Amino acid sequence: MGKKILKYAVSFILAGVLVYFAFRGVDWKAFWEGLQQTRWGWMAMFIVFSILALVLREERWRAIIRPLDPMAARLDVWDSINVGNLVNVVLPGAGEFVRCGYVSRDKRLSYDKALGTIVCERTCDVVAIVLLFAIALVSEWGKFGSFFTEQIWQPLTGRLSFSLWWILAATVLVAGGFFWAVFHWRKRSKFLGRIAGWIIGLGAGFASIARMEHKWLFVLYTVGIWAMYVCMSWTGLKALPMLDALTFQDALFISAVGNIASVIPVPGGVGAYHYLVALTLQSIYAASWDTGILYATLCHESHAILIIVLGVISYFAFTLRRRKS
Repeated sequence: MGKKILKYAVSFILAGVLVYFAFRGVDWKAFWEGLQQTRWGWMAMFIVFSILALVLREERWRAIIRPLDPMAARLDVWDSINVGNLVNVVLPGAGEFVRCGYVSRDKRLSYDKALGTIVCERTCDVVAIVLLFAIALVSEWGKFGSFFTEQIWQPLTGRLSFSLWWILAATVLVAGGFFWAVFHWRKRSKFLGRIAGWIIGLGAGFASIARMEHKWLFVLYTVGIWAMYVCMSWTGLKALPMLDALTFQDALFISAVGNIASVIPVPGGVGAYHYLVALTLQSIYAASWDTGILYATLCHESHAILIIVLGVISYFAFTLRRRKS
């Protein structure tokens, strides 16, 4: 319990620091004037694309679950995702465990296998982010290349590159030793036997993608999800007159940069998304920091409000269905 409290305390402190750096020096008068110029019709389209992305996520996760639980109900999967997203707004990462608990309540699908399907999903999403970056960089290296190398790659691989490689190597060795010890002594210890069973279940959940009847649907859903994210970035640009000259290709790169915030352990990406997106707009497109923060705030908070509303609705809908059954 103490470790969890410390983890979330550090998460909130990090979020606060990022919010401070993102919003310090903002001209709030200019921010308000820009907000008044917002084209809300485009923001309505932003919400439509956000909902479509969530629907595709539900369909993709259900497609992975069905080889393990053919009776997985669409509404249960939908509500599980929404409640999990709601929890992630406050406690980053905890929502994934919550939605595993929701879909495994009928005992047809074990918790560890449900978690394995989410690991599979997240792995595919990481690949999608890398591909988005690659497509944007290859198509417009002259525009995006210097920003990527100076603002993203060098900070990640500069002075810490040597130590990072050592950390990665040590992590691999420790993980390898742990797995070897668990499976080597699993028959001698009930505790290690349970851990081994949990790991096997996790692997079965991850491998469920190989048992899907229509694997191309998984690819199609993944492409659709990330296409919706790019469309969300594009409609956000169109909503602001000072940014509406930017193209769909620009939206693709901005979306890829913004999604880096998803791997930073702060509640709902608060601060991290605002800082990275504003930095991108300022560095590449010479937009003012105020404009960048306005764009990031519009996109992030609109999506956050949608997540909260859908999460609350799904929580009560799921609870009522369970009481009636």
